Amino acid sequence: MIPLVAKVGGMLIAEDLLLLLTNDETGKLAASHSEVDVALGGALLVELALMQRVDLAGPSEQVRRGRLVVRDASATSDPLLDEALATVGEKEGKKPQDVVTALGKHVRVRLYDRLVGRGLVRAESGKVLGIFPGHNWPAQDAAHEDFVRADLLTALRNATTGDARTGALISLLLALKAVPKAVDPAAAGLSTREMNANAKRIAQGDWASDAVRHAIDSMIAAVIAATSATVVLGGGS
Repeated sequence: MIPLVAKVGGMLIAEDLLLLLTNDETGKLAASHSEVDVALGGALLVELALMQRVDLAGPSEQVRRGRLVVRDASATSDPLLDEALATVGEKEGKKPQDVVTALGKHVRVRLYDRLVGRGLVRAESGKVLGIFPGHNWPAQDAAHEDFVRADLLTALRNATTGDARTGALISLLLALKAVPKAVDPAAAGLSTREMNANAKRIAQGDWASDAVRHAIDSMIAAVIAATSATVVLGGGS
């Protein structure tokens, strides 16, 4: 089992992921809302797995082997994680893929509100196509994001990391095909292809437990499903 991992500056992996996916100047996302929502749900599940709160059932347990099980349902000191843990508890025995989508529902705006409260982004209202109301979240203070990005940059340059949070963030970004959007390949002295290849090596590394690995794999599957649904709907409109 991997060791407990402390939150960086009290930030959730989901918060760091959302910062990295949000353009500092425009406040717009680097991927579709549906993909990002699933990824944020995956990030919450990964965080709980890293904290050893949730796991995959082994043999001779009350739920089927490989399904989600709660190991510790006590309060986490973070209300959003507490809600996520309760959701996993309600869906105990389900596949991770069935849970990440539920965890990601309606969480993006709540995370943005937290980031606004921390002074990291600011909320801007506007119109989409001049008709529909919309919101953007440009950077207010990029110091924390720059710190996180520097860690990612080092890992991607070396194609390895011993830090579970960094590995999780890179894996989640890779699933969204957003690694070069979050970290400039030129800053690492790499081409886009080389950076993606290094990100893949990290994602396949030994920093993650089985529960974390399955959470990320399930999130990837859910993102693919969300993308396919968007393509089908768009093609039929």
